[in-house]
Amino acid sequence: MSTTPTLDGRILGLAHHATRAVLEQQLASTGTTFRQSVALTAMARAGGALLRSHLVAQLTDGLKLDASAALATVGELVDAGLVQAAPGADPRLEFTAAGTAHQDRLAEIATGIGRRVYADIPTDDLATAARVLTLVTQRANAELASAEG
Repeated sequence: MSTTPTLDGRILGLAHHATRAVLEQQLASTGTTFRQSVALTAMARAGGALLRSHLVAQLTDGLKLDASAALATVGELVDAGLVQAAPGADPRLEFTAAGTAHQDRLAEIATGIGRRVYADIPTDDLATAARVLTLVTQRANAELASAEG
């Protein structure tokens, strides 16, 4: 009888919650919430600037938030002086100098966690896990979309 676990929602949830708890513990020392860190990372991946509507869409899609919660998160970043918004109906959001420095620190934290958590896991295993989890995410998002509409 094999003791190797089979991938299922429970295993995925345990991994997610364990790694998120490690991240949130580290984020607390920076005064950053998980949602804020996701928003700042999205902006960094977009080169440091995004239209507000695009950032809100990424937060609602990625974190399964409603638009008001995503907008509140964006507002927190603006209020904290990490992001500035150009005038307009759908303003372009850009990092401030403080926001760039803060995001750099958050990236260091996340990279360090990744190094420790994924240490000694073979590259091929990580690639396989990434492919499987991407497929699971696509399928779950398709289920949500079909249920909504």
